[in-house]
Amino acid sequence: MTDSSGNTTGLTPDVLSSFEGHRRELCAYAYRMLGSSFEAEDAVQETFTRAWKSYDSFEGRASLRSWLYRIATNVCLDMIDGPQRRARPMDLSGPSRPDTPLPMAQPDYVWIEPIPNALAFGSDPAEHASAKDTLRLAFVAACQHLPATQRAILIMREVLRFSASETAEALTMSPASVNSALQRARATMSKVQPTTTDTYDETDEDQRKLVDDFVKAFEAYDMDTLTTLLKADVALSMPPIELWISGPENVAAFMLGTGQTCRNARMVRLEGANGLPAFGHYKPSEVPGVWLPWSITVLELDGAAIAGLNFFLDTEKLFPLFGLPPELREEI
Repeated sequence: MTDSSGNTTGLTPDVLSSFEGHRRELCAYAYRMLGSSFEAEDAVQETFTRAWKSYDSFEGRASLRSWLYRIATNVCLDMIDGPQRRARPMDLSGPSRPDTPLPMAQPDYVWIEPIPNALAFGSDPAEHASAKDTLRLAFVAACQHLPATQRAILIMREVLRFSASETAEALTMSPASVNSALQRARATMSKVQPTTTDTYDETDEDQRKLVDDFVKAFEAYDMDTLTTLLKADVALSMPPIELWISGPENVAAFMLGTGQTCRNARMVRLEGANGLPAFGHYKPSEVPGVWLPWSITVLELDGAAIAGLNFFLDTEKLFPLFGLPPELREEI
């Protein structure tokens, strides 16, 4: 690695490698803070840059991991722009009728974005299992209701299991102030976080079948079958469009009306997003046998039913992030 003058730094490959060993967990932390996978990646890169520049002052008084989290926290706090918070469409308004005209898209900074599992989870299955619930869309959206410092304290204390002293050191606060802020954060989360959250378990055969049945019904555009898979209060959303639809019958009516451009769509299974089943969703083009990007589709499951249909429409940004091709062609 070289500095801004082009000179080689004194950092050894082992030190730089030790930074990289924390990339995914730092990315997951920054994502919980910022609600954006792209901003999270930027935050981690800035964290490593600051760590590289100040490594000579790191004397091992804390663990490398704690030191990197301290830097990452400051980077995230710098990036959070005042009261602006990312949200989901259902956080901003009530449900719309299925025949409501689509409103104009809102800027991307308004919305919670999905994050690929590969960016946020390590290779350890146990670590994956313990982290995935706090990467769910509902949890990340709820965190956005907290002031930035409370958000950091809640995540450090309750997700990362840092002690009050470690958290206080990272934020240059007293442990008593950290504990007081944590209580306020918990009170807010109890009001804004859903009482029941999605319960997807990729090892559950019934849930795997539920996901497979959804794909078959959607690709066949069989709305009668699809509605039997949906929870009574299922929510369909399409960021960056603010409109959202609630209820199986309304979802079917929307898909057979405004959403009918998805008829004959194709879904490419992804490794997952936010610890949830996810797909690259392609719609037919005007050219026979060619499908073009339509959305990153993320499903939220509640036991034996689908509770959320999240269609993230910013394909220009999201398809490269998930490693998806710009089109699908029918094999001849």
